[in-house]
Amino acid sequence: MGIEQKAANLGVVTTTLEQVVNWSRTNAMWPMLFGLACCAIEMMAAEGATYDMSRFGMELMRASPRQSDLMIVAGRVSRKMAPVLRNLYDQMPDPKWVIALGDCAACGGVFNNYAVMQGVDELVPVDVYISGCPPRPEALLHGVITLHEKVKKEKLTTWK
Repeated sequence: MGIEQKAANLGVVTTTLEQVVNWSRTNAMWPMLFGLACCAIEMMAAEGATYDMSRFGMELMRASPRQSDLMIVAGRVSRKMAPVLRNLYDQMPDPKWVIALGDCAACGGVFNNYAVMQGVDELVPVDVYISGCPPRPEALLHGVITLHEKVKKEKLTTWK
């Protein structure tokens, strides 16, 4: 008889504070509304009943950066929108994460000109890149799962 069977009968759970904090962070990520182009339609589809992002604790998108800890940049970022994006990112509480949704957010996409940022990583640190033009809702779900795996491995000393 292993310790798992004995502990289950006694109601004893052993874990670390780091695992509990990271578990709570992954199950209560609140994304911020930041749809800039056609990728935002796919982000909305991922929120719908078919794909149901609420199973990850993301049932509603927050309109305030002070209430969110995940920024999903969906679409192309123009040079005029860049200071707004950076300002919203700075207003988000720590810890915060960024997902670049679509080719335009990741590398500028087909818009190789002076008016469009060639990747949102010029402004903010990006944790997960999701490719596609436009990416499917399944790709966004995969990106969220990838971000969850990354957050579960974080150390508490990372955020001060």
